[in-house]
Amino acid sequence: MTTSGTGLQIEYRRMVEGDLPAAHALSQAVRWPHRLEDWQFVHRLGTGFVAECEGAIVGTALCWAYGSEHGSLGMVIVSPDAQGRGIGRELMTRVLQELGERSTLLYATLAGQPLYERLGFVAVGQLHQHQGTVFQLGTAVPPAGERIRPIGASDGPKLARLMCRALGMPRATVLDALRKVADCVVLDGGDEPVGFAFCRRFGRGYAIGPVVAPDIERAKALIAHWIGVRAGSFVRIDVHESSGLTPWLADMGLDRVDSAITMVRGEPAHADEGVRQFAIINQALG
Repeated sequence: MTTSGTGLQIEYRRMVEGDLPAAHALSQAVRWPHRLEDWQFVHRLGTGFVAECEGAIVGTALCWAYGSEHGSLGMVIVSPDAQGRGIGRELMTRVLQELGERSTLLYATLAGQPLYERLGFVAVGQLHQHQGTVFQLGTAVPPAGERIRPIGASDGPKLARLMCRALGMPRATVLDALRKVADCVVLDGGDEPVGFAFCRRFGRGYAIGPVVAPDIERAKALIAHWIGVRAGSFVRIDVHESSGLTPWLADMGLDRVDSAITMVRGEPAHADEGVRQFAIINQALG
């Protein structure tokens, strides 16, 4: 327990399932689009901490471990009324202690970047958030000899291997959890899947991601599939600036509405150059 300069006591403890409605209300207070179900999904996959003041939750932070060498953190929120008391730093310290020596990924706002730099994070890129209600359908198609099909019962381990190659870290547990809440299509190269894309309910509508593919044209084909399926619905997709997808997404009505700074603490993961993650799951899990 710590005491702020105002004399109010701030208590820090592990987040439990019963905290999620209050955490959801906190995210609404800072205009995040997450539903309660979105909080439940990320909480089940990781662990986190809350800051309490006079019985009310005023801060949250979660983290996720991917094997023994990698992790990510996110859902770092401090109530606007409680900012300036060191709550964010204390929560960050606790999730970093939880992750230990793992290389850690996060997506930061400009306002949060200085704190993260003081904690050892280094900026390595940018993430572009695109969203909108799409009526202009994409025309991208797979190369000859490849097809987009629904995920099959035996595809799970194959997609996990693709994801691991694309990111340089194990993600089988996350993909297994995604399959329970999202739809998925596979880009079939004949003998083996060469790419895939998930689409799920999120926030105000639907989120596309992750999208994994060997190149931008195949990534476009996978994204265009889900845009066609969700035409007329509100859709969000978060893509790396280096993906080259931003102009194409904007042309289809998915405007770039925000950006985040990709930051890493420790040695970055070493991905396979033959396959890439073009769109992330979300800004917490990466």
